[in-house]
Amino acid sequence: MKYLVTGKEMKLLDQNTSNYFKVPELVLMEQAAMHFVWRLCDVFKETIKKENPKGIVFCGTGNNGADGFAIARLLNQKGIYTEACEVNVLLKEKSDTSVSNQMQKEIYQAHRYPIIEGFKPEGFDEEYDFIIDAIFGIGLSRPLNQAYMGLIEMINHIKGMKIAVDIPSGINADDGQIMGAVLKCDHTITFSFGKLGQYLWPGCEYAGTVHVVDMGITEASWLERKPSMASLEKADLSFLPKRPAHSNKGTFGKLLVIAGSVNMAGAAIFVAKAAYRCGVGLVKVFTREENRGIIQETLPEALVSTYTEALKEEQLIAEINWADAVVVGPGIGMSKNAKELVRIVQMAASVPVVWDADALNILAEKPESLLLPHTEYIMTPHLGEFSRLTNNSVAWIQNHLVDSAIDFARTYDVLCVLKDFRTVVANPYGLSYLNLAGNNGMATGGSGDVLAGIIGALLAQGQKGIDAAAFGTFIHGLAGDYAREKMGTHSMMASDIIESLKDVWKGIDYAE
Repeated sequence: MKYLVTGKEMKLLDQNTSNYFKVPELVLMEQAAMHFVWRLCDVFKETIKKENPKGIVFCGTGNNGADGFAIARLLNQKGIYTEACEVNVLLKEKSDTSVSNQMQKEIYQAHRYPIIEGFKPEGFDEEYDFIIDAIFGIGLSRPLNQAYMGLIEMINHIKGMKIAVDIPSGINADDGQIMGAVLKCDHTITFSFGKLGQYLWPGCEYAGTVHVVDMGITEASWLERKPSMASLEKADLSFLPKRPAHSNKGTFGKLLVIAGSVNMAGAAIFVAKAAYRCGVGLVKVFTREENRGIIQETLPEALVSTYTEALKEEQLIAEINWADAVVVGPGIGMSKNAKELVRIVQMAASVPVVWDADALNILAEKPESLLLPHTEYIMTPHLGEFSRLTNNSVAWIQNHLVDSAIDFARTYDVLCVLKDFRTVVANPYGLSYLNLAGNNGMATGGSGDVLAGIIGALLAQGQKGIDAAAFGTFIHGLAGDYAREKMGTHSMMASDIIESLKDVWKGIDYAE
Protein backbone atom coordinates (compact mmCIF):
# COMPACT_ATOMS: atom_id res chain seq x y z
CA MET A 1 0.00 0.00 0.00
CA LYS A 2 1.19 3.48 -0.77
CA TYR A 3 -0.19 6.73 0.57
CA LEU A 4 -1.40 9.47 -1.79
CA VAL A 5 -1.40 12.97 -0.37
CA THR A 6 -2.92 16.35 -1.02
CA GLY A 7 -0.85 19.50 -1.25
CA LYS A 8 -1.84 20.50 2.30
CA GLU A 9 -0.89 17.09 3.67
CA MET A 10 2.51 17.25 2.00
CA LYS A 11 3.15 20.73 3.36
CA LEU A 12 2.32 19.43 6.85
CA LEU A 13 4.88 16.67 6.33
CA ASP A 14 7.49 19.26 5.34
CA GLN A 15 6.73 21.32 8.43
CA ASN A 16 6.78 18.33 10.79
CA THR A 17 10.10 17.13 9.40
CA SER A 18 11.68 20.54 9.91
CA ASN A 19 10.02 21.51 13.20
CA TYR A 20 9.77 18.17 15.01
CA PHE A 21 12.71 16.25 13.53
CA LYS A 22 14.88 19.37 13.19
CA VAL A 23 15.84 18.82 9.55
CA PRO A 24 16.46 22.24 7.92
CA GLU A 25 14.48 23.08 4.82
CA LEU A 26 17.66 23.54 2.79
CA VAL A 27 18.82 20.02 3.72
CA LEU A 28 15.49 18.56 2.56
CA MET A 29 15.82 20.54 -0.65
CA GLU A 30 19.31 19.19 -1.32
CA GLN A 31 18.14 15.62 -0.69
CA ALA A 32 15.17 16.11 -3.00
CA ALA A 33 17.40 17.51 -5.74
CA MET A 34 19.90 14.65 -5.42
CA HIS A 35 17.23 11.97 -5.64
CA PHE A 36 15.60 13.79 -8.56
CA VAL A 37 18.90 13.84 -10.47
CA TRP A 38 19.60 10.17 -9.72
CA ARG A 39 16.21 9.14 -11.07
CA LEU A 40 16.54 11.48 -14.03
CA CYS A 41 19.85 9.86 -14.95
CA ASP A 42 18.10 6.47 -14.87
CA VAL A 43 15.48 7.86 -17.23
CA PHE A 44 18.28 9.18 -19.50
CA LYS A 45 19.67 5.67 -19.84
CA GLU A 46 16.30 4.42 -21.02
CA THR A 47 15.23 7.28 -23.29
CA ILE A 48 18.09 9.60 -24.28
CA LYS A 49 20.60 7.70 -26.38
CA LYS A 50 23.48 10.16 -26.45
CA GLU A 51 26.50 10.74 -24.27
CA ASN A 52 26.17 14.45 -23.58
CA PRO A 53 22.53 15.46 -23.26
CA LYS A 54 21.63 19.13 -22.99
CA GLY A 55 18.86 20.48 -20.83
CA ILE A 56 17.09 23.50 -19.41
CA VAL A 57 15.31 24.02 -16.09
CA PHE A 58 12.49 26.57 -15.87
CA CYS A 59 12.50 27.85 -12.27
CA GLY A 60 9.61 29.62 -10.56
CA THR A 61 9.82 31.90 -7.53
CA GLY A 62 8.82 29.47 -4.79
CA ASN A 63 10.33 26.33 -3.32
CA ASN A 64 9.63 24.37 -6.50
CA GLY A 65 11.86 26.85 -8.33
CA ALA A 66 14.46 26.50 -5.57
CA ASP A 67 14.47 22.76 -6.24
CA GLY A 68 14.96 23.62 -9.90
CA PHE A 69 18.09 25.68 -9.25
CA ALA A 70 19.52 22.90 -7.06
CA ILE A 71 18.74 20.30 -9.73
CA ALA A 72 20.36 22.43 -12.46
CA ARG A 73 23.48 22.84 -10.31
CA LEU A 74 23.78 19.10 -9.59
CA LEU A 75 23.30 18.23 -13.25
CA ASN A 76 26.07 20.63 -14.26
CA GLN A 77 28.30 19.17 -11.56
CA LYS A 78 27.76 15.77 -13.17
CA GLY A 79 28.95 17.19 -16.49
CA ILE A 80 25.45 17.43 -18.01
CA TYR A 81 25.13 20.86 -19.59
CA THR A 82 22.02 22.46 -18.10
CA GLU A 83 20.69 26.00 -18.30
CA ALA A 84 18.53 27.53 -15.56
CA CYS A 85 15.82 29.96 -16.62
CA GLU A 86 14.30 32.31 -14.02
CA VAL A 87 10.75 32.64 -15.33
CA ASN A 88 9.58 35.73 -13.42
CA VAL A 89 12.55 37.68 -14.81
CA LEU A 90 11.87 36.20 -18.22
CA LEU A 91 8.26 37.41 -18.07
CA LYS A 92 9.16 40.67 -16.29
CA GLU A 93 6.71 39.66 -13.55
CA LYS A 94 7.13 41.16 -10.10
CA SER A 95 6.89 38.23 -7.69
CA ASP A 96 8.03 37.62 -4.14
CA THR A 97 10.83 35.08 -4.15
CA SER A 98 11.09 32.61 -1.28
CA VAL A 99 14.17 32.71 0.92
CA SER A 100 15.16 29.19 -0.14
CA ASN A 101 14.74 30.12 -3.79
CA GLN A 102 17.03 33.11 -3.44
CA MET A 103 19.64 31.03 -1.61
CA GLN A 104 19.61 28.25 -4.23
CA LYS A 105 19.86 30.80 -7.02
CA GLU A 106 22.87 32.44 -5.35
CA ILE A 107 24.58 29.05 -4.89
CA TYR A 108 23.93 28.28 -8.56
CA GLN A 109 25.28 31.64 -9.72
CA ALA A 110 28.36 31.32 -7.48
CA HIS A 111 29.33 28.28 -9.56
CA ARG A 112 28.93 30.41 -12.72
CA TYR A 113 26.64 27.89 -14.32
CA PRO A 114 24.53 29.14 -17.27
CA ILE A 115 21.44 31.15 -16.32
CA ILE A 116 18.87 32.72 -18.64
CA GLU A 117 17.16 35.90 -17.43
CA GLY A 118 15.63 37.05 -20.70
CA PHE A 119 14.44 35.64 -23.98
CA LYS A 120 17.27 34.43 -26.17
CA PRO A 121 17.51 36.21 -29.51
CA GLU A 122 16.61 32.92 -31.17
CA GLY A 123 13.93 32.17 -28.59
CA PHE A 124 13.59 28.63 -27.32
CA ASP A 125 13.25 27.08 -30.73
CA GLU A 126 16.44 25.09 -30.38
CA GLU A 127 16.04 21.47 -29.35
CA TYR A 128 16.89 20.32 -25.86
CA ASP A 129 17.28 16.71 -24.83
CA PHE A 130 15.34 17.42 -21.65
CA ILE A 131 13.23 20.27 -20.29
CA ILE A 132 12.62 20.36 -16.53
CA ASP A 133 9.51 22.07 -15.17
CA ALA A 134 10.16 23.67 -11.76
CA ILE A 135 7.76 26.60 -12.13
CA PHE A 136 4.83 25.79 -9.84
CA GLY A 137 4.69 23.03 -7.25
CA ILE A 138 1.97 21.40 -5.20
CA GLY A 139 0.79 24.69 -3.68
CA LEU A 140 -0.88 26.01 -6.84
CA SER A 141 -4.49 26.79 -5.93
CA ARG A 142 -5.61 29.59 -8.27
CA PRO A 143 -5.79 29.91 -12.06
CA LEU A 144 -2.65 31.07 -13.84
CA ASN A 145 -2.48 34.54 -15.33
CA GLN A 146 -2.14 35.10 -19.05
CA ALA A 147 1.64 35.56 -18.92
CA TYR A 148 2.25 32.20 -17.26
CA MET A 149 -0.31 30.48 -19.45
CA GLY A 150 1.54 31.77 -22.50
CA LEU A 151 4.88 30.64 -21.08
CA ILE A 152 3.59 27.13 -20.42
CA GLU A 153 2.20 26.88 -23.93
CA MET A 154 5.56 28.01 -25.30
CA ILE A 155 7.42 25.38 -23.25
CA ASN A 156 5.00 22.73 -24.48
CA HIS A 157 6.24 23.43 -28.01
CA ILE A 158 9.95 23.12 -27.20
CA LYS A 159 11.30 19.85 -28.54
CA GLY A 160 12.68 17.43 -25.97
CA MET A 161 11.67 15.14 -23.13
CA LYS A 162 9.78 17.04 -20.43
CA ILE A 163 10.11 16.20 -16.74
CA ALA A 164 8.18 17.84 -13.89
CA VAL A 165 9.61 18.53 -10.45
CA ASP A 166 7.01 17.13 -8.01
CA ILE A 167 3.99 17.93 -10.22
CA PRO A 168 3.50 19.45 -13.69
CA SER A 169 2.87 23.20 -13.52
CA GLY A 170 -0.83 23.95 -13.87
CA ILE A 171 -2.20 20.85 -12.09
CA ASN A 172 -4.04 21.20 -8.79
CA ALA A 173 -2.32 18.69 -6.49
CA ASP A 174 -5.56 17.93 -4.62
CA ASP A 175 -8.02 17.11 -7.40
CA GLY A 176 -6.11 16.98 -10.71
CA GLN A 177 -7.90 19.98 -12.19
CA ILE A 178 -6.12 22.19 -14.73
CA MET A 179 -5.60 25.75 -13.52
CA GLY A 180 -5.83 27.48 -16.90
CA ALA A 181 -2.92 25.79 -18.68
CA VAL A 182 -0.68 22.83 -17.96
CA LEU A 183 2.72 21.63 -19.02
CA LYS A 184 2.42 18.21 -20.63
CA CYS A 185 5.22 16.04 -19.25
CA ASP A 186 6.67 12.70 -20.21
CA HIS A 187 7.76 12.04 -16.64
CA THR A 188 7.02 13.44 -13.19
CA ILE A 189 9.54 12.87 -10.41
CA THR A 190 7.72 13.50 -7.15
CA PHE A 191 8.98 13.46 -3.58
CA SER A 192 8.19 11.01 -0.74
CA PHE A 193 4.54 10.33 -1.63
CA GLY A 194 2.41 10.43 -4.75
CA LYS A 195 0.10 13.45 -5.02
CA LEU A 196 -3.58 12.88 -5.68
CA GLY A 197 -3.67 15.32 -8.58
CA GLN A 198 -1.06 13.27 -10.47
CA TYR A 199 -3.44 10.29 -10.59
CA LEU A 200 -6.87 11.88 -10.91
CA TRP A 201 -8.28 12.90 -14.29
CA PRO A 202 -7.41 15.13 -16.10
CA GLY A 203 -4.11 15.75 -14.29
CA CYS A 204 -2.98 12.18 -14.86
CA GLU A 205 -2.99 12.77 -18.62
CA TYR A 206 -0.27 15.42 -18.23
CA ALA A 207 1.95 13.83 -15.56
CA GLY A 208 3.36 11.07 -17.77
CA THR A 209 5.13 8.29 -15.87
CA VAL A 210 5.16 9.16 -12.16
CA HIS A 211 8.29 8.27 -10.18
CA VAL A 212 8.14 8.61 -6.37
CA VAL A 213 11.60 9.26 -4.89
CA ASP A 214 12.90 9.78 -1.37
CA MET A 215 13.82 13.17 0.08
CA GLY A 216 14.18 12.38 3.79
CA ILE A 217 10.48 12.62 4.65
CA THR A 218 8.96 9.35 5.85
CA GLU A 219 5.72 8.14 7.43
CA ALA A 220 7.19 9.12 10.81
CA SER A 221 6.56 12.73 9.84
CA TRP A 222 2.82 12.16 9.95
CA LEU A 223 3.04 12.22 13.74
CA GLU A 224 -0.61 11.90 14.82
CA ARG A 225 -2.23 12.88 11.52
CA LYS A 226 -2.46 10.03 9.04
CA PRO A 227 -3.23 10.64 5.36
CA SER A 228 -6.76 10.32 4.05
CA MET A 229 -6.06 8.34 0.86
CA ALA A 230 -4.00 5.34 -0.27
CA SER A 231 -3.73 2.93 -3.17
CA LEU A 232 -3.17 -0.83 -3.11
CA GLU A 233 -0.32 -2.68 -4.81
CA LYS A 234 0.13 -6.31 -5.86
CA ALA A 235 2.15 -7.12 -2.74
CA ASP A 236 -0.89 -6.21 -0.63
CA LEU A 237 -2.74 -9.29 -1.87
CA SER A 238 -0.58 -11.31 0.52
CA PHE A 239 -2.46 -9.69 3.42
CA LEU A 240 -5.74 -11.33 2.44
CA PRO A 241 -6.68 -14.16 4.83
CA LYS A 242 -5.15 -17.56 4.18
CA ARG A 243 -7.34 -20.26 2.70
CA PRO A 244 -7.19 -23.13 5.23
CA ALA A 245 -6.44 -26.62 3.94
CA HIS A 246 -9.01 -28.20 6.28
CA SER A 247 -12.15 -26.64 4.79
CA ASN A 248 -15.33 -27.22 2.81
CA LYS A 249 -17.63 -25.07 0.68
CA GLY A 250 -19.36 -23.78 3.79
CA THR A 251 -16.05 -22.43 5.06
CA PHE A 252 -15.90 -19.86 2.28
CA GLY A 253 -19.28 -18.27 2.62
CA LYS A 254 -22.62 -18.06 0.83
CA LEU A 255 -23.45 -15.22 -1.52
CA LEU A 256 -26.97 -14.34 -2.64
CA VAL A 257 -27.14 -12.59 -6.01
CA ILE A 258 -30.45 -10.81 -6.69
CA ALA A 259 -30.15 -10.02 -10.37
CA GLY A 260 -31.76 -10.29 -13.77
CA SER A 261 -35.26 -9.72 -15.13
CA VAL A 262 -37.39 -11.49 -17.71
CA ASN A 263 -35.06 -13.09 -20.27
CA MET A 264 -32.22 -10.84 -19.02
CA ALA A 265 -29.84 -13.26 -17.29
CA GLY A 266 -26.44 -11.96 -18.41
CA ALA A 267 -25.80 -9.66 -15.46
CA ALA A 268 -26.67 -12.39 -12.97
CA ILE A 269 -24.28 -14.81 -14.67
CA PHE A 270 -21.43 -12.26 -14.65
CA VAL A 271 -21.88 -11.54 -10.93
CA ALA A 272 -22.13 -15.19 -9.94
CA LYS A 273 -19.23 -16.39 -12.09
CA ALA A 274 -16.93 -13.58 -10.89
CA ALA A 275 -17.81 -14.45 -7.29
CA TYR A 276 -16.91 -18.09 -7.81
CA ARG A 277 -13.61 -17.06 -9.43
CA CYS A 278 -12.84 -15.18 -6.19
CA GLY A 279 -13.20 -18.17 -3.94
CA VAL A 280 -16.70 -17.97 -2.48
CA GLY A 281 -18.10 -21.34 -1.41
CA LEU A 282 -21.67 -21.08 -2.69
CA VAL A 283 -23.54 -18.65 -4.92
CA LYS A 284 -27.31 -18.61 -5.15
CA VAL A 285 -28.96 -16.53 -7.88
CA PHE A 286 -32.41 -15.16 -7.11
CA THR A 287 -33.99 -14.24 -10.43
CA ARG A 288 -37.05 -14.57 -12.66
CA GLU A 289 -38.17 -18.10 -13.51
CA GLU A 290 -37.58 -17.39 -17.20
CA ASN A 291 -33.81 -17.22 -16.52
CA ARG A 292 -33.47 -20.59 -14.80
CA GLY A 293 -32.50 -22.61 -17.87
CA ILE A 294 -29.80 -20.32 -19.22
CA ILE A 295 -28.20 -19.87 -15.80
CA GLN A 296 -28.14 -23.59 -15.06
CA GLU A 297 -26.73 -24.29 -18.50
CA THR A 298 -24.10 -21.51 -18.41
CA LEU A 299 -23.10 -21.80 -14.76
CA PRO A 300 -24.09 -25.19 -13.33
CA GLU A 301 -22.10 -24.44 -10.16
CA ALA A 302 -24.67 -21.84 -9.11
CA LEU A 303 -27.79 -22.53 -7.07
CA VAL A 304 -30.90 -20.96 -8.57
CA SER A 305 -34.01 -19.68 -6.80
CA THR A 306 -36.71 -18.05 -8.91
CA TYR A 307 -39.85 -15.99 -8.65
CA THR A 308 -42.66 -15.17 -11.03
CA GLU A 309 -44.71 -12.03 -11.50
CA ALA A 310 -46.19 -12.73 -8.08
CA LEU A 311 -43.10 -12.06 -5.96
CA LYS A 312 -43.38 -13.63 -2.49
CA GLU A 313 -41.79 -11.56 0.27
CA GLU A 314 -41.30 -14.52 2.59
CA GLN A 315 -39.37 -16.41 -0.11
CA LEU A 316 -36.87 -13.61 -0.59
CA ILE A 317 -36.48 -13.08 3.16
CA ALA A 318 -35.64 -16.78 3.54
CA GLU A 319 -32.97 -16.49 0.84
CA ILE A 320 -31.50 -13.38 2.47
CA ASN A 321 -31.33 -15.21 5.80
CA TRP A 322 -29.44 -18.06 4.07
CA ALA A 323 -26.67 -15.75 2.85
CA ASP A 324 -23.53 -14.32 4.38
CA ALA A 325 -23.63 -11.39 1.93
CA VAL A 326 -25.98 -10.08 -0.75
CA VAL A 327 -25.49 -8.43 -4.15
CA VAL A 328 -28.62 -6.74 -5.45
CA GLY A 329 -29.39 -4.79 -8.59
CA PRO A 330 -27.64 -5.94 -11.79
CA GLY A 331 -30.21 -6.30 -14.55
CA ILE A 332 -33.33 -6.17 -12.32
CA GLY A 333 -34.81 -3.23 -14.22
CA MET A 334 -37.12 -0.56 -12.79
CA SER A 335 -40.39 -2.50 -12.62
CA LYS A 336 -42.74 -2.70 -9.65
CA ASN A 337 -41.20 -6.08 -8.78
CA ALA A 338 -37.70 -4.63 -8.94
CA LYS A 339 -38.66 -1.87 -6.51
CA GLU A 340 -40.17 -4.48 -4.22
CA LEU A 341 -36.91 -6.46 -4.28
CA VAL A 342 -35.04 -3.36 -3.12
CA ARG A 343 -37.58 -2.63 -0.39
CA ILE A 344 -37.38 -6.16 0.99
CA VAL A 345 -33.58 -6.18 1.04
CA GLN A 346 -33.54 -2.84 2.86
CA MET A 347 -36.04 -4.17 5.40
CA ALA A 348 -34.72 -7.71 5.94
CA ALA A 349 -30.96 -7.81 5.36
CA SER A 350 -28.83 -8.40 8.44
CA VAL A 351 -25.69 -9.16 6.40
CA PRO A 352 -23.53 -6.85 4.22
CA VAL A 353 -25.18 -5.74 0.98
CA VAL A 354 -23.61 -4.63 -2.31
CA TRP A 355 -25.96 -2.23 -4.11
CA ASP A 356 -25.34 -2.01 -7.84
CA ALA A 357 -26.86 -0.96 -11.16
CA ASP A 358 -30.68 -0.78 -11.21
CA ALA A 359 -30.90 -1.04 -7.43
CA LEU A 360 -29.00 2.26 -7.24
CA ASN A 361 -31.41 3.89 -9.68
CA ILE A 362 -34.33 2.72 -7.55
CA LEU A 363 -32.69 4.01 -4.37
CA ALA A 364 -32.10 7.34 -6.16
CA GLU A 365 -35.87 7.86 -6.21
CA LYS A 366 -35.85 7.95 -2.38
CA PRO A 367 -32.23 8.45 -1.23
CA GLU A 368 -33.52 9.44 2.21
CA SER A 369 -34.28 5.76 2.81
CA LEU A 370 -30.52 5.26 3.16
CA LEU A 371 -30.66 7.35 6.33
CA LEU A 372 -32.64 4.62 8.06
CA PRO A 373 -30.67 2.14 10.22
CA HIS A 374 -29.07 -0.49 8.03
CA THR A 375 -26.41 -3.15 7.88
CA GLU A 376 -23.10 -2.60 6.09
CA TYR A 377 -23.83 -1.18 2.64
CA ILE A 378 -21.38 -0.96 -0.25
CA MET A 379 -22.66 1.24 -3.06
CA THR A 380 -21.02 0.77 -6.47
CA PRO A 381 -22.30 3.57 -8.75
CA HIS A 382 -20.84 4.72 -12.02
CA LEU A 383 -20.95 8.47 -12.69
CA GLY A 384 -24.47 8.44 -14.16
CA GLU A 385 -25.91 6.47 -11.26
CA PHE A 386 -24.09 8.66 -8.76
CA SER A 387 -25.48 11.73 -10.50
CA ARG A 388 -29.00 10.41 -9.94
CA LEU A 389 -28.25 9.52 -6.32
CA THR A 390 -26.85 12.96 -5.50
CA ASN A 391 -28.67 15.21 -7.98
CA ASN A 392 -25.29 16.61 -9.11
CA SER A 393 -24.17 16.76 -12.73
CA VAL A 394 -21.68 14.21 -14.07
CA ALA A 395 -19.29 17.05 -14.94
CA TRP A 396 -19.38 18.39 -11.39
CA ILE A 397 -18.80 14.92 -9.94
CA GLN A 398 -15.81 14.33 -12.23
CA ASN A 399 -14.28 17.60 -11.03
CA HIS A 400 -14.86 16.65 -7.36
CA LEU A 401 -14.48 12.88 -7.57
CA VAL A 402 -12.86 12.17 -4.20
CA ASP A 403 -14.70 14.77 -2.15
CA SER A 404 -18.12 13.90 -3.56
CA ALA A 405 -17.65 10.17 -2.89
CA ILE A 406 -16.48 10.79 0.69
CA ASP A 407 -19.30 13.27 1.37
CA PHE A 408 -21.84 10.70 0.16
CA ALA A 409 -20.29 7.96 2.29
CA ARG A 410 -20.41 10.14 5.40
CA THR A 411 -23.93 11.40 4.76
CA TYR A 412 -25.44 7.92 4.49
CA ASP A 413 -22.93 5.89 6.56
CA VAL A 414 -22.07 3.66 3.62
CA LEU A 415 -18.98 2.63 1.68
CA CYS A 416 -19.03 4.23 -1.77
CA VAL A 417 -17.17 2.69 -4.71
CA LEU A 418 -17.46 5.54 -7.22
CA LYS A 419 -16.46 4.11 -10.60
CA ASP A 420 -14.56 6.24 -13.11
CA PHE A 421 -11.20 6.19 -14.91
CA ARG A 422 -9.81 6.18 -11.36
CA THR A 423 -12.25 4.52 -8.97
CA VAL A 424 -12.61 5.99 -5.49
CA VAL A 425 -13.36 3.67 -2.57
CA ALA A 426 -14.72 6.13 -0.02
CA ASN A 427 -14.69 5.21 3.66
CA PRO A 428 -16.90 7.38 5.89
CA TYR A 429 -14.70 7.00 8.98
CA GLY A 430 -11.17 6.09 7.93
CA LEU A 431 -8.64 5.62 5.16
CA SER A 432 -10.12 5.78 1.66
CA TYR A 433 -8.56 4.34 -1.49
CA LEU A 434 -7.89 5.40 -5.06
CA ASN A 435 -7.63 2.45 -7.41
CA LEU A 436 -4.76 2.75 -9.90
CA ALA A 437 -5.20 -0.66 -11.53
CA GLY A 438 -7.28 -1.20 -14.67
CA ASN A 439 -7.52 0.26 -18.16
CA ASN A 440 -9.93 1.60 -20.76
CA GLY A 441 -10.61 -1.85 -22.19
CA MET A 442 -12.76 -2.42 -19.11
CA ALA A 443 -15.23 0.21 -20.33
CA THR A 444 -17.52 -2.51 -21.63
CA GLY A 445 -20.93 -3.92 -20.76
CA GLY A 446 -20.89 -6.25 -17.76
CA SER A 447 -17.64 -4.99 -16.25
CA GLY A 448 -19.50 -3.43 -13.33
CA ASP A 449 -21.37 -6.68 -12.71
CA VAL A 450 -18.01 -8.46 -12.42
CA LEU A 451 -16.87 -5.92 -9.81
CA ALA A 452 -20.05 -6.42 -7.78
CA GLY A 453 -19.47 -10.19 -7.81
CA ILE A 454 -15.86 -9.83 -6.65
CA ILE A 455 -16.77 -7.54 -3.76
CA GLY A 456 -19.70 -9.78 -2.80
CA ALA A 457 -17.45 -12.85 -2.76
CA LEU A 458 -14.95 -11.18 -0.42
CA LEU A 459 -17.76 -10.05 1.89
CA ALA A 460 -19.24 -13.55 2.00
CA GLN A 461 -15.82 -14.92 3.00
CA GLY A 462 -15.78 -12.63 6.02
CA GLN A 463 -13.85 -9.60 4.83
CA LYS A 464 -14.63 -6.24 6.43
CA GLY A 465 -16.54 -3.94 4.16
CA ILE A 466 -13.71 -1.51 3.47
CA ASP A 467 -11.30 -4.37 2.74
CA ALA A 468 -13.78 -6.10 0.44
CA ALA A 469 -14.44 -2.85 -1.42
CA ALA A 470 -10.79 -1.79 -1.73
CA PHE A 471 -9.33 -5.22 -2.51
CA GLY A 472 -12.28 -6.09 -4.75
CA THR A 473 -11.81 -2.95 -6.83
CA PHE A 474 -8.07 -3.55 -7.06
CA ILE A 475 -8.47 -7.22 -8.03
CA HIS A 476 -11.00 -6.21 -10.68
CA GLY A 477 -8.50 -3.71 -12.14
CA LEU A 478 -5.64 -6.22 -12.08
CA ALA A 479 -7.77 -8.77 -13.90
CA GLY A 480 -8.51 -6.14 -16.54
CA ASP A 481 -4.79 -5.46 -16.91
CA TYR A 482 -4.07 -9.17 -17.37
CA ALA A 483 -6.84 -9.35 -19.98
CA ARG A 484 -5.33 -6.38 -21.83
CA GLU A 485 -1.96 -8.15 -21.98
CA LYS A 486 -3.61 -11.08 -23.74
CA MET A 487 -5.87 -9.29 -26.21
CA GLY A 488 -5.46 -5.52 -26.10
CA THR A 489 -8.21 -3.12 -25.14
CA HIS A 490 -10.47 -3.01 -28.21
CA SER A 491 -11.60 -6.63 -28.05
CA MET A 492 -11.92 -6.98 -24.27
CA MET A 493 -15.26 -8.20 -22.86
CA ALA A 494 -16.52 -8.68 -19.31
CA SER A 495 -16.07 -12.42 -19.64
CA ASP A 496 -12.37 -11.85 -20.37
CA ILE A 497 -12.03 -9.99 -17.07
CA ILE A 498 -13.63 -12.95 -15.27
CA GLU A 499 -11.30 -15.43 -16.96
CA SER A 500 -8.30 -13.28 -16.04
CA LEU A 501 -9.18 -13.40 -12.34
CA LYS A 502 -7.31 -16.71 -12.19
CA ASP A 503 -4.16 -14.84 -13.26
CA VAL A 504 -4.54 -12.52 -10.28
CA TRP A 505 -4.69 -15.42 -7.83
CA LYS A 506 -2.10 -17.58 -9.59
CA GLY A 507 1.17 -17.82 -7.75
CA ILE A 508 -0.29 -16.66 -4.43
CA ASP A 509 -0.21 -19.53 -1.97
CA TYR A 510 -3.24 -19.40 0.28
CA ALA A 511 -3.06 -22.94 1.62
CA GLU A 512 -1.79 -23.32 5.18
